[in-house]
Amino acid sequence: MVDEPRVGDAFGELMRAALAERTGRGPRPTFAGRVTRPVIEIVERDDGFINGAPAARYVAGPAEWYDWDRRALDRLDGHVLDVGAGAGRVALALQERGTPVTALDISPGAVEVATRLGVWDTVCATVDDHARSGSRYDTFAFFGNNLGLLESPRRAPVLLAALAELARPGARIVAQGTDPYGTTDPAHLAYHQRNRDRGRMPGQLRIRVRYEDLTTAWFDYLLCSVDELTGLVQDSPWRVGAVDDADAPVYVAELVLR
Repeated sequence: MVDEPRVGDAFGELMRAALAERTGRGPRPTFAGRVTRPVIEIVERDDGFINGAPAARYVAGPAEWYDWDRRALDRLDGHVLDVGAGAGRVALALQERGTPVTALDISPGAVEVATRLGVWDTVCATVDDHARSGSRYDTFAFFGNNLGLLESPRRAPVLLAALAELARPGARIVAQGTDPYGTTDPAHLAYHQRNRDRGRMPGQLRIRVRYEDLTTAWFDYLLCSVDELTGLVQDSPWRVGAVDDADAPVYVAELVLR
């Protein structure tokens, strides 16, 4: 029998370790307790596929970002809600520009790290819960592939309706996504077919984030094409506006409040 990892705030612990790696202060992975090792985020898919990436990107400044993120940052104005803010890299960049911003994340550990890094306004809540707060925003930032938070055709209308509740007239969503069809990897193509066979969208992932002996609960995360995104928002209060696909299959889409 193989023991399962503990379910908890794995992402928050990952953010704490990423901050420790960045600052040189606090617990982080080591070899033999002496040599520090990179902090790695492990993402496990429900078909057994496992991927890892350095967590340093969550605490990196704009100079270390991908080009599409830097271009997307210029699209953010008014009072911004940074959705899935993580350690607050986008919120910090906006603060430096004098742009009012609120960093929102469901991970208590991530919100703690964002606060320690200097984000002034943080909220630990889901979008749905925050929609009942009475707060209003001009722009919603979904960086770090967080268009995936649409999750599924079933969840997307609920999230989009909650964002509309938080929106001021003329509000926009600036969201980075990935077209799942821009791959030739057999493991991903097989997963697309597995999803089709199960009546799911090809790019609808079922994943969890792992760190050391912790894991998040399983959750859906959506990779979709721009055409699929257009279909998902068709009956929502939003419409697809400008799309930056200069780095395809990665793209940044603007959704505009109707």
